[in-house]
This record gives sequence, structure tokens and C-alpha cells, in this order.
Amino acid sequence: MGSHQSNQIFFGTDGFRGIVARGFTYEIVRKIAQGMADYIAYKYMRSPEKPQVVVGYDRRFMGERFARTFADILAANKLTAVLSDGPLPTPAISLLTTKGYGLGVVITASHNKHFYNGVKIKQNGRSAPPSVTAEIENYSAKAVPMRTPANPPAAVKSFKKVYADYLNSKLPVAAIMARLPGPVVVDFMHGAGAEFSEEIFSSKNIIKIRASHDPLFGGIAPEPVEHNLAPLIAAVKKHKAFFGVALDGDADRFALVSDQGRYMTPCQIAPMLFEYLLGRNKFKGKLAQAVSMGYLTKRIAKAHNLPFEETPVGFKYIADKMLSEDVSFGVEESGGYAWKGNLPERDGVLTALMFMEMAVKTKKTVSALYKDIEAKYGKSFFVRRDFSMDKPIPNKHSFAVKIKKKLPKTLLGKKISDTNTMDGLKIILEDDSWLLMRPSGTEPLLRTYAETDNPENTKKFLELALKLTDQKSSAEALKT
Repeated sequence: MGSHQSNQIFFGTDGFRGIVARGFTYEIVRKIAQGMADYIAYKYMRSPEKPQVVVGYDRRFMGERFARTFADILAANKLTAVLSDGPLPTPAISLLTTKGYGLGVVITASHNKHFYNGVKIKQNGRSAPPSVTAEIENYSAKAVPMRTPANPPAAVKSFKKVYADYLNSKLPVAAIMARLPGPVVVDFMHGAGAEFSEEIFSSKNIIKIRASHDPLFGGIAPEPVEHNLAPLIAAVKKHKAFFGVALDGDADRFALVSDQGRYMTPCQIAPMLFEYLLGRNKFKGKLAQAVSMGYLTKRIAKAHNLPFEETPVGFKYIADKMLSEDVSFGVEESGGYAWKGNLPERDGVLTALMFMEMAVKTKKTVSALYKDIEAKYGKSFFVRRDFSMDKPIPNKHSFAVKIKKKLPKTLLGKKISDTNTMDGLKIILEDDSWLLMRPSGTEPLLRTYAETDNPENTKKFLELALKLTDQKSSAEALKT
């Protein structure tokens, strides 16, 4: 995640973010917009046609005004900029960059708390690659924003139908809604997905919660992780639902709660989805997953003789693979899922619809579907913990190499079969159990992830991470 430090504009894992009125201001938005305009002017200097830019926003405080400011700066630079007439999920803007718009901009801070806002840049149906955001960063740093309104202001258009049509073209939405075998709870977490609560989620079997427009997100971060999903878990139990789904603030991330009210980890969701898609679509391509993802999907790929590759954390790395190679399924640990035949982009609404289709086709609850996976591929207990540190670790790679040198031959009584320093240090044991330690590049945080076949070992593995990194075991574990 990018952040704003000392007036520096930096695009991180997925975009630029800052605290509103401190690191995220009109001035910063104007600078980034001018930076994008300067980038386009230079990049398309010899081209008769400059790319059109679509600007969207989610339901955050002042989102529409920041988006209008961005679009008007582009218009003042004689570019064609079109502003969405209402909040949209981020994947909808990604979609528009495959339908005549050369670049897309979303004013969103995704799953961050309400006092953040940010800018995501989209291109070719996904997050703009680092080569593009790095250039826009450079231009933004030097940018002198045009005065507005020198031109007519940017045009405003409704794009809701375009995104609804896309979803309908990928899945038979009306048929799914008509045939749901029981209640399903959809938790919008007050985010942009709720803009489609009528158009898409129209079944009488769907129970909608946190759909109202609340820029404070009910006082929590709109991040679909276990400690934010108490209302969803309660609603699933109360309505004896087949399952519950949650979408984050800009609806590109997805979470799942089983019929028993159990939060399912991404390492449990991905195998259910992957196995179902392989049966449904007869995919033959590679499985691409973030280094922070689990072994069940890897075992499924192996069982189907499919190639497997890990990428650094950040969906843009998976999107790159999906654009340039034959990838059947792409997944990251923070709740991003994508598969062949769609955009190379995570999409929470599409993932929710696919789980609903799964219920219609199999007539099975989530706990029954997951039982099948466990029987075939084994158990998974995955936990992620973030620890605060005294100071940030600037060089992730040297951190990883240093710890790798200190490793014993065995951990938890098992041989170490592999280590990976692609993004932090990942230690893999002979039984597939693994531990990943990733320092955040931007803040004094150590992110630790572990997956084993029983909860006790996973806990031990995470405690071991603290010892290996010389963190005091009293280090405060931040809720994740």
C-alpha cells in the first residue's frame, strides 16, 4: 500500500493512500492528476489520439469531490476525462479500461479505515503495472497543476449497466438468484458493492446487511477479515443461512462465512473455488498464487497436472501473469480471486456469485463443500498476524537472507524442505507446512503468516517467527 510521507507521492502494493486532510488533500489529488496528464502528454506525444480516462470513486467521505477534482484537471489538460455519476466497485473501473478507456482512476482507500482515501490506477482490465505508476509518481512530484475550470468540466456518465452486463455475461445471475437452495447473507460492509444490491442480488433468499451508505463504515475498517465480521457471523447463524459473504470497501475483495458461522480463511476458500472451476470450465492453465497463500490449492494443481507458480504479494503480479501466460486461476491471501475468461482482476461481486452458483449446482452448504476438500487434500489451519516493530525494515531482501542464514535444519520437528526470499522469507517444511515473514516496506510492521494441518502447530510457528526475528515475544500482536 502506498502512503504519503513528507509530501511524497508513492504508489505501493495497490495505489497511493493517505489520511484525509493530512497526506490526502485536494492539492495532492491535483498533483497526481496533473502528473497523469503530463505522463500521457509525453507517452502519446506522437500519437494523434490520446487515451480517454475514466474516473470513479467508492462511498468514502468526499470521494465524489476528489474524483471531480481529478477529472477536471485532466479536462483542463485537453484530455477526454469521464466521471462516474455515482460510486462504483473498483473492478467496474478496471472493466471500463477494456471498453474504450485507456486509463482508469479510482478514488478509494479500499479496506482502510474511514479517515483514509487514495488513488488506484487501472489499465488493460487490471491495476496499472509498476512501470506505469512509477512514471506517474515521477511526473506527479514535479507537477504544477493546471488551473480549472479553463475547459468545460469533465463529462459525467452512468456506468452501472456496463458492469451489471459484464457480470451477467459471466454467470447466469437471474437463474442463480431464482434457484438459491436457501438463505445467503451478503455483508456489503457499507462499501461500493451495495450499489448493486438491487440489480444483482435480487433473490428473496438474499439477506443484505450493512448496505446503507455510511462514510464511517460503522466505525470499523471495511476489511473483510474475521474480527470485522461479527454482524455477518451473527446473521448467518440467526437465519440458518447456507453461507455468508462479505465485500470490502471497494468490492474487489471477498470473504466467506460457513453455514456453521465459521470464518473461512482464504487458504480454505481458494481450494473450494479452484476445484469447482476446474470441474466447471475444464481449465488447463497454470495456478498463480501469492507467496502468502496455502498448500491446498498447490495440491489441487498437482492432482490435475497443472503448472504452479508463486508471485510476490500484490494482485498486480498475478494480473501480469494472467495477461501474458495461460493462467487458469489467480489468488492472493487478502481475499482476491480471479480466473480465466474474466478480467485479470480480483472481483468480490463475481466471486460471491460463483459461490452462489456452487450452492445452486451442488446443493451443498459451505461446510459440506469444504469437508470434501479436506477429505481429498488435507486440513488447513492458516493464521496471519501483524506485529508492530520499533522501526521499519528498509530492505526486505537482506532481512530475509540474514534470517535464512540462522535457520536450523529442522523446525517443529520437521525438516526444512525449501526457503523462498521472493517477498520476505518463506520457510517450507517437508509436510508442506509453511511460515512467511514479511516486513512492511512503509511502516514498522512485521507481517507473519503460517499454515499447518493443526491449529496448535500454526500457533507455534507464529511464535517461532518472533524468536527468529528477535522480536520480543511480548510484541503487541496487532489484530489482523
